[in-house]
Amino acid sequence: MNKHINFEDTIFILNVRIKMIRDLLQLDTDTGLFLRQTMGDLEFINSALDLLTEKFLANISFLDRETEADNLSDAEWQFSQVLNEIINHSSPFSPAHFPETQTWIDKFKKDSNKRQKLIEESCTPEGQGSSEPVVSNAELNGLLGGA
Repeated sequence: MNKHINFEDTIFILNVRIKMIRDLLQLDTDTGLFLRQTMGDLEFINSALDLLTEKFLANISFLDRETEADNLSDAEWQFSQVLNEIINHSSPFSPAHFPETQTWIDKFKKDSNKRQKLIEESCTPEGQGSSEPVVSNAELNGLLGGA
């Protein structure tokens, strides 16, 4: 992969892929046909978010670090939402129908939580905690019912 990553475009395309998976969960398709591809797509998104987080943490000289952190956190939130939808018992890919999905989803959720924590820690200066609660874009989207 190139040394220079366009975070905005990469995050945009990852969010589009996440939305595609969310749409798939709403359709009446042959889930056996799409299971392997969907798990592969989730694995790709997980790996791409790993790489983006690594590059973000390594580069402290972003011009607008807060915006990039918010965008990355929002993508993580979108990813965690689709993972939650998959393990929901009404999902066509739920562990009730395909037990092997539980192992994959557990791994992806663990990875996502780890990345989210790293992103949050990288944006809070040591010894300085915010005295007021701050709502991230991802949390605001969740509160407002945005997808």
